[in-house]
Amino acid sequence: MDRDELLTLLTPDAMRLLDELPPLVEGHDVVALVSRLRAEGHSPELVAAVLTQADFRRKAAAKFGPFAARMLFTDAGLQQATRLQVAAHHAARFRATGVTKIADLGCGIGADSMAFATLGFDVRSLDADEVTAAIATHNLAVFPNAEVFHGTAEAFALEEGEAAWLDPARRHTERSRDRRSHNPADWSPSLDFAFGLGDDRPIGVKLGPGIPHEALPSDGEAQWVSVGGDVVEATVWRGGAERESVGRSALLLPRGEGPAHELTASGPAPDAELGPLGEYLHEPDGAVIRAELIGLVAAELEGRMISPSIAWITNDSPATSPFVQSFRVLEELPLDAAKLKRELRSRGIGRVEIKKRGVDVDPAAFRQRLQPKGDGEATLILTRIGERRRAILAERTTPVSAA
Repeated sequence: MDRDELLTLLTPDAMRLLDELPPLVEGHDVVALVSRLRAEGHSPELVAAVLTQADFRRKAAAKFGPFAARMLFTDAGLQQATRLQVAAHHAARFRATGVTKIADLGCGIGADSMAFATLGFDVRSLDADEVTAAIATHNLAVFPNAEVFHGTAEAFALEEGEAAWLDPARRHTERSRDRRSHNPADWSPSLDFAFGLGDDRPIGVKLGPGIPHEALPSDGEAQWVSVGGDVVEATVWRGGAERESVGRSALLLPRGEGPAHELTASGPAPDAELGPLGEYLHEPDGAVIRAELIGLVAAELEGRMISPSIAWITNDSPATSPFVQSFRVLEELPLDAAKLKRELRSRGIGRVEIKKRGVDVDPAAFRQRLQPKGDGEATLILTRIGERRRAILAERTTPVSAA
């Protein structure tokens, strides 16, 4: 969204029309809706701005629930925004430190600031992009304890006793396009600046879940968060926001109702010993894998690894751990499409879930080669056992909905 589009959207007519529109649903006849609005005398620019926001609100419901119905968005802002459920977790972490003021440096459309303000913090929200700061101003207008500024984190003067929350973005440089480069200076603000704020105040720094461990500070707590099995972020907590004796943690939040589960440790856990394939395979949640805490889960399950550096745990017992998805092994087979096709046909398996780890296979293309037929269903795990490429035919014992 550019400045002109924003000015069109923020007119009384556009805002009134946006609020009067019924919620858009998947498959809505947008062409007919555009024609109707144009026939009512609305300009093409106004109609485009309003319908874009209506579509954003439809998509945003998954992250923001009913709050989405009054918010404004940019495309990038919606994609990058923290889910309200996760933002509430961030706010609770800061509440545990005893602070009453938070500066949200790089607030985007204001998702985390909304959670902070809801818990009663005095919030100062900042974004370097003028349009995004204006969108955040709208979204936070209902909170008298929140104020939005336009500027950069490096130039913003923090107050005494004020905590800081940062969501640095990658700069688009030649170096940052090299996936092997994880230089702290490639971020805006730089990771050195962000982490350094924790020298004298509680901070949280939101990062992508794939952040390499060597880019993390040597002190503080690094926490990986998954929602319903999807790893959504890694957060560094410092300056008193970290917990005593916790250097790594994996937090699993449910997608809907249900309890949260967390695994903590002072640092990375050593992997379990290698051993033969057992009667069950267990796949740790992605947050556990990213936090390098697989060894803790393996110890809990009295399990072993089937190959070095591949996140599969095996044992001879079913598991009820919330940190894994479990499968009962039916048969171990060569990783050969023709042989697997015959095996699936002989078993009448037509619905196949394909999971792969540690092998260079495109699951979609591999499925086409299998051409499964039948009423049965199974999971096909493509991986390595030791150094051998193998296919493991299995059945889920943990429902997908439990992820």
